[in-house]
Amino acid sequence: MTPDPSDQARAPFKVMDCALTIISLGRSAQTLRELRDHISVVPTQCLSHHFYDSLLRPSFDDREYRNDFALWARRQLGDRRLAERLAVIEPIDFADLEDLRAHLLDVVEDRLAEVVDAPPGAPGREFHFLRSQYVIIDTGLRAATPSDLAAHIPRATPGSIFFHFVDARRRTPERTDDYSLWLKDWGEAYDEVRRRLAAVDFHLWSLTETRERIARCFTDDASAEAGR
Repeated sequence: MTPDPSDQARAPFKVMDCALTIISLGRSAQTLRELRDHISVVPTQCLSHHFYDSLLRPSFDDREYRNDFALWARRQLGDRRLAERLAVIEPIDFADLEDLRAHLLDVVEDRLAEVVDAPPGAPGREFHFLRSQYVIIDTGLRAATPSDLAAHIPRATPGSIFFHFVDARRRTPERTDDYSLWLKDWGEAYDEVRRRLAAVDFHLWSLTETRERIARCFTDDASAEAGR
């Protein structure tokens, strides 16, 4: 694809990376009622951690239950019905984390109303409330063109994929990933690539698997189509 002279006016894509520092809040729950009570008062950063940031933890290995609350309900409470209700909660559907908190509490309250004698989790298997602090790193890498970006993505770290593809959806006003936002400035030629990116559901995969699917959005066929 021959570079357009106007490409010079477009800012390059800045490749960032990130890591987590995890902090305990000193709160834990062994029963569903205790979980509800803590959810109602923990900082919103705690909710963010248990819904989003688990992707950056290598121990998070069950993609059927897409957040820590759902995973705990299934594994420790043995409550599949509650786990399924929690698993389908999509944080990006809510205006802010307080709205997410309200909905989460509604789901738990509804289940408590259905199961009067909800069994506790096993001793030593409590839900521990945590929050995260991001360490954001400018890698110094830049992509001047979409072809440069396509070449970089297969080598991107999981932290970079998380920052640009997951965190961006709650960080940007458009609620979309950084790759799509940057490609938007390249005009309609890259609409197909952006459509493919929008179809990648990071909830279903690990970050390395998500990276592979993002890379496929920049295939030769997509690039050829964009070059027309």
